[in-house]
Amino acid sequence: MREYIRRAARRLIGTSQATIDTIEPGSIMVAPRRPIDRFDVAAITEVLDLATKIGAVLLDSGTGAIDTATQIRFVAGVYGLDDVDVDVTYNTIVVSARRGATLPPITTMQTVQYRSLDFTRLAQVDRLIRRIRDSAIAPSTAHRMVDAIIAAPHPYPYKVATFAWGLMAAGISVLLGGGPLVALLAFVTTGVTVTINRLLNRIGTPVFFQQVAGGFIAVVPAALVFEGGERIGIEILPSQVIAAGIVVLLSGLSLVGSVQDAITGAPITGVARFFELLLMTGGIIAGVGMALRMLETTGLYLPTITTSTQFAAVDVPVRVAAGAVAALAFAWASYAERRALPVAFVAGMIGVGVVAGSSFIPVGDVIGSGMAAVCVGMLGGLLARRAVTPPLVVAVAGITPLLPGLAVYRGLYGILNDQTLEGLTWATSALGVGCALAAGVTLGEFIARTLRRPRIAAPAWARPARWRRGGNRNVW
Repeated sequence: MREYIRRAARRLIGTSQATIDTIEPGSIMVAPRRPIDRFDVAAITEVLDLATKIGAVLLDSGTGAIDTATQIRFVAGVYGLDDVDVDVTYNTIVVSARRGATLPPITTMQTVQYRSLDFTRLAQVDRLIRRIRDSAIAPSTAHRMVDAIIAAPHPYPYKVATFAWGLMAAGISVLLGGGPLVALLAFVTTGVTVTINRLLNRIGTPVFFQQVAGGFIAVVPAALVFEGGERIGIEILPSQVIAAGIVVLLSGLSLVGSVQDAITGAPITGVARFFELLLMTGGIIAGVGMALRMLETTGLYLPTITTSTQFAAVDVPVRVAAGAVAALAFAWASYAERRALPVAFVAGMIGVGVVAGSSFIPVGDVIGSGMAAVCVGMLGGLLARRAVTPPLVVAVAGITPLLPGLAVYRGLYGILNDQTLEGLTWATSALGVGCALAAGVTLGEFIARTLRRPRIAAPAWARPARWRRGGNRNVW
């Protein structure tokens, strides 16, 4: 009875820790299963297949290669496979179990087919790993559970997600200094973009061309409303609408995962993800450039960009609130669970608040963005653990309002209007800000993970007899 109470208490303590924090030696709540007989090919294959399925969902959701491999290895270890090699490379997972010097290893491979971002699926797999850790459920039961998670539809309809994407664009436009009309235009434009891209995706159009279409659509409505507004005396800045659309298109890319992989020891996966990121960004730039050239042939020229991301003191509360709404809307659009939405809101508020504060100090956009990302990764990570939400959800949502959509547009605008030096400067600044955001949030998450690192229970054979009577003295 006393042992049961002790385990229950440890479960309650562990609820404020992320799963990745608690998959340490000695952290399994129940005794690990006996090692699988090396001649039992069926049992070994069943465990390896389960581990690779779980890893596929983690990798598909943007989890770093090292964290994905760690959790795969942990799941295999719970079921009695300790001598396991895991290789995670871009969109392929290979897991191999060694069976001694006289028998060939058993290997399984899973190719990750990228799907629409679904943070609910990530959270459900996170809970499944916790359940495996806590009760070591049978592999067949875990198989059924992970198959149900993968096959489940999104938790709410596409219309709700489209509304959330539009709300995110409206928040970004207000963050950049836009008014109600600009926010409404960004909302409608993004809704059209998401709807068209979803149709293109259904017919199998490559993502690159979806980004081209999104960049094109982000420009044309803003330009037409700008032209019509001048005739009736209504002034808007098209750059605010276009930049908001670019941020929406950038938000679905694996910026955090690519830099995190490069930093944490998975350079091949990091380079592959980063190249994909650059290619998709190139698609956005191509779409925006095509729209600008088409408009110029019709005699419609957009005004010189004057929008600034600098914060006046009086505007700070409104812009911070807009950034927080944008972060919440991104988490909502990515099908995050309801418990994650308030944490995403707070993470966005932290990120934009730090950037607002750094704008009054001459540290530059890159350093200011990096400082904000560290705060998002650390504070947002701690809050995510309190809400039992995967920290990745909060980290990505928190830095989304800070993505350099305006800098990307400024760089392209300069290059297309014979301002090559200025355009390249802004393009380089956008790249620097993006890397600073990803590196900063990785550092912040590392700090949060260190602060919430669990106490490791000593194995039974290593504890003195006087420690085996219960209480907390059996914890190192």
